[in-house]
Amino acid sequence: MTDRITKELRSWNMSRIRGKDTKPEILLRSLLHREGFRFRLHAPGLPGRPDIILPKYRTAIFVHGCFWHRHEGCSNATMPKTRTDFWTEKFRRTVERDQVKQSELESLGWQVLTVWECELNADPSRLLSVLVKQLPDASYDK
Repeated sequence: MTDRITKELRSWNMSRIRGKDTKPEILLRSLLHREGFRFRLHAPGLPGRPDIILPKYRTAIFVHGCFWHRHEGCSNATMPKTRTDFWTEKFRRTVERDQVKQSELESLGWQVLTVWECELNADPSRLLSVLVKQLPDASYDK
């Protein structure tokens, strides 16, 4: 199947996909802030520049899009029909980079949590509850 739009327009579309301050990221930040958590964003000194860090809990949170970061078993992690060799390699490198950055953070003493876009969209309050229970010494009674 051939792409329905020109290569230039496809390139322009793809260039508009943001790497930070995405809607899921903003939603999670809002939920955390509403519950009284204080955090930092995109810490430049940490491996992988986590989307959110909770310094008090020494926890780094990555908010991953299911398509780009290949959420296993998710219906949003589809494979494009064209240029499959390109996409397979691109996705492989992304997943590998995610694993390396997580290992680097853990070796520095950080707990690493991954929030998937589909889970956040499906039930934000449940996801927040699950996330908070994973924080060391965090109390949360909702």
